[in-house]
Amino acid sequence: MNMNMTILGQSIAFALFVWFCMKFVWPPISAAMRERQKKIADGLDSASRAQRDLELAQEKASQTLREAKEQSAQILEQTNKRATVMIEEAKEQARAEGARLVEGAKAEITQEINRAKDELRAQISALIIEGAEKILESSVDAKAHSELVDKLAKQL
Repeated sequence: MNMNMTILGQSIAFALFVWFCMKFVWPPISAAMRERQKKIADGLDSASRAQRDLELAQEKASQTLREAKEQSAQILEQTNKRATVMIEEAKEQARAEGARLVEGAKAEITQEINRAKDELRAQISALIIEGAEKILESSVDAKAHSELVDKLAKQL
């Protein structure tokens, strides 16, 4: 066998193999590689979008948290103001109730004093009549002399 013929046969077989691979094997492999590259690029884009979405979501969450904190601070402030107002109202009501009770007690004391004065006048009138009877040694009619007795009692 001739070496040249072997090399020539191998070269032709190799050329046919290369042509066959270029025609039938390489296009599907190349298409698969392009598709894979596209999937990878799409995946990276998706990851980038997801990263941006995550950042936006975190920013929105922190904004919502800030707003919630501000709102809770406002609610707390309003609650404290309302509590202060309610305490002041209660104090004012207590003062008014105390003043009303003091006025009632004063009126009751005045009534008691007047009642005591009336009782004392009645007792003094009785004592005066009794004393006048003893001095005059006669009977003094309280009904007949009631005007005189009242006048005397008021002077005392």
